[in-house]
Amino acid sequence: MNLDLTSTGDLARALLPELTLTAAGMLVLLVTAWRHTSGRDLRIAGWVTLTGLVAGGVAVWWLWWHTARAAGPPSMIAVDDFRFVTDGLFLAAAGLTVLVSFDYLEREGLLVPEYYVLLLFATLGMMLMAGGEDLMVVFLGLELMSVSVYVLAGIDRRSGAAAEAALKYFLLGAFASGFLLYGIALVYGATATTNLTQIAAQVRSLSLVQSPMLLIGLGLVLVGFGFKVAAVPFHMWAPDVYDGSPTPVTGYMATAVKAAAFAALFRVLVEAFGGVTAWKPIVWWLAVATMVVGNFIALAQHTVKRMLAYSSVAHAGYLLVAVAAASWAGSAALLAYLFAYTLVTLAAFALLAAQGREGERDVRIDDLAGLGQRRPWLALALAVCMLSLLGFPGTAGFIGKWYILVAATMAHENVLAAILVLTSVVSAGYYLPVIMAMYMKPQPFDQAHAGVRLGRPAAVVVAACVVGLLVLGVRPNPLLDLARSSAIVPPARAATPATGR
Repeated sequence: MNLDLTSTGDLARALLPELTLTAAGMLVLLVTAWRHTSGRDLRIAGWVTLTGLVAGGVAVWWLWWHTARAAGPPSMIAVDDFRFVTDGLFLAAAGLTVLVSFDYLEREGLLVPEYYVLLLFATLGMMLMAGGEDLMVVFLGLELMSVSVYVLAGIDRRSGAAAEAALKYFLLGAFASGFLLYGIALVYGATATTNLTQIAAQVRSLSLVQSPMLLIGLGLVLVGFGFKVAAVPFHMWAPDVYDGSPTPVTGYMATAVKAAAFAALFRVLVEAFGGVTAWKPIVWWLAVATMVVGNFIALAQHTVKRMLAYSSVAHAGYLLVAVAAASWAGSAALLAYLFAYTLVTLAAFALLAAQGREGERDVRIDDLAGLGQRRPWLALALAVCMLSLLGFPGTAGFIGKWYILVAATMAHENVLAAILVLTSVVSAGYYLPVIMAMYMKPQPFDQAHAGVRLGRPAAVVVAACVVGLLVLGVRPNPLLDLARSSAIVPPARAATPATGR
C-alpha cells in the first residue's frame, strides 16, 4: 500500500496509530476529570488506557500487514517496518506497565489516574521519535516523552526520593535537550534542512563530510542522545532516577524510554549521517565505556533496584555495539535485543514491586534469602529473568546478545565483540548472587516473605514475559525473522529487502 503523504487522507492513514493514541489520551483525560476519587476510578482509567493502547496496536498492525510505504518526496514521518515494529514494542511495554500498575498504585495509595494519561502521551512521544524522518519531529517526540516521564518519576508526591528523582531527571534531561536542539540548529546551518534523507543528500552533494559546523552539530546530537540512552559518561541521572521512581515507572523507563531513544538514534545516524564516518569511533568508545563502567559499578550494589539500574546502563552499552555496527545486521540485532530486554526487564521490575513498599528502594539482595522455599514460582520467575539478563543459553537474552555479536563481527568490530563477551562474564558477579540468595540461603525468619504479593494482572504479565523469554530462547526464528525483515538498510549499501506477509 503506497501512501502519498502530500495528500491529507494518506497522511492521516500513515499517522493512524499516533492519532488513535492521541484520541485515547484525550478520552482518558475526560475520564479522570470525571472520576478520580477512588481505587475503582483508578482502575476504570487504567482499563480505558489499555483499550486505547490495544486500538493503537491494531492500527500499527493494519499498516504493517498492508506493507504501507511512503510515496512522493521525502516526508517528516517514516512509513516502514522499522517504525511499525518499534511502535508495537512501545505499545506492548506501555500495556504491560499498565497491568503491573493496577495493584501497585492501590497498594501504595497513589490515587492518581492522571498516571495513565501520562503513560499514553509518553508512548505517543516515543512513536514520533522512532518514526520521525525529520530532526524536528524527533525532537518534538522526545520532549513529549520526556516531559511525561519527568512527571511520572515524581508521581508519588509523598516520597522525597521520588521528588529528588523527578528533579534530577528534569534538570539533566532539559540540559540534554539543549545540547540536542543546538546540535540540530548547527546541522540545519550546514545543510539547510532537517529532513534525514535530505541531510544525507546534502552531505554527499556538497561534500560536507569535513564541515566543522556539521561535525560539531553531530557531536552535540550525540551528546543529547547519550543522555537519553544513559551511555557513560552521560549516565549520571539514571541510577538515582531509577532508584527513586515508583517501580512500574522505573521498568517503563528502563525499557520503553530506552528503546525509543535507541530507535531514534539508529535512524538518525544511519539515514542522515551514514556517509559521515566521524561518529563511528565516538559510538565505539561510548559502547566500551558504558559496558565496562555499568557492569563494574553494578558489582558494588547491594540493593536490587540500584543493581538493576546499573545493569540497565550496561545493557545500553550492548545496544551501542549494535549501533556501532551501522549495518542492516546491526539494525536487526538492535530490534531483537530490545524485544528480549523489554520482556526480561518488565518482568524483573514487576517481581521487585511485589517485594517491598514505598518504591522498593530498601530491598537488598540478601532480603531475597529463602524466597525459593517460601514463594517458589516467584523465585523461579526471578531466576529466569536474572539468567536472561546474564545471557544464559536457552533464554531470549542469550539470543539477543548472540545476534549483536554476529552483527559486530560482520562489521569487523571484533574488539568490541570481545569486550561485550568479557563484560557479560563480569555481570555474572551480580546476577548470580540473586539466584544464590533465593535458593542457597535460608530465610532469616519464618514470616520473611509473608507480605510478598503479586496481583493477578501483574502475575499475568510476569508469566507471559517469562514464558516468552524461554520460548524465544529455544525457538527464536519468529523474532529473528521479524527483526531482519524490519531492519533499516543503510541507503548507501542496499535497497530495502522485499517482505511478504
